[in-house]
Amino acid sequence: MERRFELRLDGLMEECEVPPAVFRGMMVRLEEFVVPFAECLIREEQRTHAGTYCAGLLSDLARKNAESIAYRHDQERKNLQNFIGNSRWDHEPLLRELARQVGQELGRDDAVLVFDPSAFAKKGSDSVGVTRQWCGRLGKVENCQVGVYMGYVSGVEHALVDVRLYLPKSWARDKTGREKCHVPGELRYRTRGQLALEMLDARGDLLPHGWVTADDELGRAAWFRRDLRLRNERYLVAVPGTTTIRDLETAPPAYDGFGGRAQDSFRSSKALVCGVA
Repeated sequence: MERRFELRLDGLMEECEVPPAVFRGMMVRLEEFVVPFAECLIREEQRTHAGTYCAGLLSDLARKNAESIAYRHDQERKNLQNFIGNSRWDHEPLLRELARQVGQELGRDDAVLVFDPSAFAKKGSDSVGVTRQWCGRLGKVENCQVGVYMGYVSGVEHALVDVRLYLPKSWARDKTGREKCHVPGELRYRTRGQLALEMLDARGDLLPHGWVTADDELGRAAWFRRDLRLRNERYLVAVPGTTTIRDLETAPPAYDGFGGRAQDSFRSSKALVCGVA
């Protein structure tokens, strides 16, 4: 792991230290927290299973699978397993409720929307979207899944508000693999930049913000920066040092009287930043 990631990990681990007093009355607060999300589900049994599952995830169970959680609450395992693994329910209303709460509690007009792809190494080949691709965590091409995340950062706090699983072209064309893993037929290949813009369009109205940021994996695509401008978004995105740009504030070369007027030449962004002609 790169040193910069190690330092960030150390900081995150320090934030994970929670004082015992925080857990007082936790179950009551959890029940209140789950209510608006559970109400997004259609059927009453789904709402009940949602509360049960969340309580199980925060319990002291050694193995937090559906079977153990069901038995902890004196329920049949099959009903909870079906809710988690097989039953159909729309997750979009739940994500929209999350964005609404984040915008309401943390919202500031100068806040920042952060888009960042992140990979998770995987050993098998059956998880949706897994293939050999760049894994930033390991700093190399590896068997992994990639998610594109949308974060919200304001002067109050920061939170994750949305995510899209990246489906590589090989998966998009693999009918057998899609059927085996129950990938919806309407889901098609989309670039990571397209996934980020989808989240911006879906949640941006609920999250007051002044800026959009992204790393060079997204910023290297000129069309991604263009589409942010078309949405009237102010952005600060990284680009590779080899990206060619022209300084529009630089005076063009003097006109020599022949042909069209010359413009300032394109240079790599690295050369422009370093002041190299």
